[in-house]
Amino acid sequence: MARGLNGSANGTGHFPTGQEGVEARIPGQSNVPQAVTDVLPAVVGLKTTIPENRRSAQTLGSEREGHGIVIDDEGLIVTIGYLIMEADTVTIIDIEGNEWPAHIVGSDYESGFGLVRTDVPLPVKPMQFGDSDTLSLRSEATVVGYGGEKATLKVKVASRREFAGYWEYLLDSAIFTVPAYPLWGGSALVGADGALLGVGSLLVQEALGPGAQAFPGNMYVPINRLKPIFSELVSRGRLSTPPRPWLGVYTQEHMGQLVIVGISDGGPADRAGLQRGDVLHALNDEVLDDVADFYRKLWESGPAGTTVRLRMERDNDAFEVAVRSGDRGHYHKYGSD
Repeated sequence: MARGLNGSANGTGHFPTGQEGVEARIPGQSNVPQAVTDVLPAVVGLKTTIPENRRSAQTLGSEREGHGIVIDDEGLIVTIGYLIMEADTVTIIDIEGNEWPAHIVGSDYESGFGLVRTDVPLPVKPMQFGDSDTLSLRSEATVVGYGGEKATLKVKVASRREFAGYWEYLLDSAIFTVPAYPLWGGSALVGADGALLGVGSLLVQEALGPGAQAFPGNMYVPINRLKPIFSELVSRGRLSTPPRPWLGVYTQEHMGQLVIVGISDGGPADRAGLQRGDVLHALNDEVLDDVADFYRKLWESGPAGTTVRLRMERDNDAFEVAVRSGDRGHYHKYGSD
């Protein structure tokens, strides 16, 4: 459980029925490119159940619903990882409303992708990977969710930039789109040629970027981020590279300071005595500039299990603490580090 956090803006908690029209339609006409129409059946509904005693059930819920994208002829489906984290059942719903049992193939905490496979191949044409590097400012695309044409939305790229999530997550060249799609978790960002360009991760309030006026939109994980790790994720379930060090802290920037706003129960930071409200100043004597800088310095310190020194401030008192980092995947899978 993550203390001090009230849920997560992840697009879970409501299952799309196919009846929610998210874009006005002209009677008798389609606003969707033909190549996109052809791949609509490849976007499926995804439901998971998670045991109540699993750590992520406290923040992400024990029942999660969203979307997935069929990407091969054997029922392989890509989705966003938080939908399947610690799940014990996975169910896929095709465009006709038929339910198909599925199982987890793999997940990658660093990118945020998850893979599942139906027990029986789905009778749909898979969606091919596109090249997400072709998307730049003001590029047009279509967001596709489960439900066919009624669940599509034409969008534009509002920005391509680094995204630092408060849960020790950093993504280079994330795709930010507008307008906001209301059921974003695991939705497909599709090019005019019908190719998959990204997978829906978050609703954001500042899609236009830092310093711009607040404007809601979505963050999509670029599909090019999956390509280098795809084969290993399918074959092994996780990457063979040593896991990054993880502290189990949730951080935010406030008035020029890096503040801890939550702690993962039983995680490395919790065991080291860190608290909500503590201010982070330096890691291994290197001053921390912002959230992204904190993550980079942490990950450069060595693999999971490395001890790092944090210079902190609590109630205006400075102190230093040593924290032995852990493996986030091990924490969720086994309940310890």
